[in-house]
Amino acid sequence: MAGQVRPITLVGTPVLHQPCRPVEDFDTTLRELADDMFASMYEAEGVGLAANQVGVNLRVFVYDCPDDDGERHKGAVVNPVLELPALENRRLDDDDEGCLSVPGPHARLARPDHATVHGFDVTGRPVTVEGTGLLARCLQHETDHLEGRLYIDRLSARSRKKVLKEFEALRAEADALPG
Repeated sequence: MAGQVRPITLVGTPVLHQPCRPVEDFDTTLRELADDMFASMYEAEGVGLAANQVGVNLRVFVYDCPDDDGERHKGAVVNPVLELPALENRRLDDDDEGCLSVPGPHARLARPDHATVHGFDVTGRPVTVEGTGLLARCLQHETDHLEGRLYIDRLSARSRKKVLKEFEALRAEADALPG
C-alpha cells in the first residue's frame, strides 16, 4: 500500500463543513484514494482520516486505531452508517479529542464508549466495525466528518472558541517562521 500523501484540509474549508456524497463506484480510483488517505493519515500521525480531510467530497474514511483492550484495528469504511448503544445502555467516555483538520489543540469531549459502523470496504463488500475506547471515538469522529461536522462543533461555545483561538495562534506562529 503505497499511496501519495495529500495535504490535510483545515477548518474553514467548505468541503469540511458539508455532508459528503455517497460512493457509487467501487473502482481503482476509490482504492487509490484509500491508499492516499492511509499515507496522509500516517504522515500526519493520526488514527483516522475522512475523505473530506484531503479535499474529497465522498463518504469514506480510513482508520488504524487501538480499542479499549489495546488491540489495533485498521481498515477503510465506505458509506458508513453509525450505530450507537440505546440511551439506557450508553456510557460516556469523557476524554481529550483532537483533529488533523484543527492541528494542535485538544479539548475534552464526552462520547459513547462503544460504537458500531456498518458500511462497505473499498471493493464493495459489506463490513461492520465495532469499537470501544479510542476506536469507538474514532468511528464517531470520522463519521461526523462525513456529515460535515467537526469535533469542535460538539463543544460548548466557550471550549470551541478556546480551541480555535489556540489553533489560530499556532498558525500565526508557524506563518511567522522563516522559510
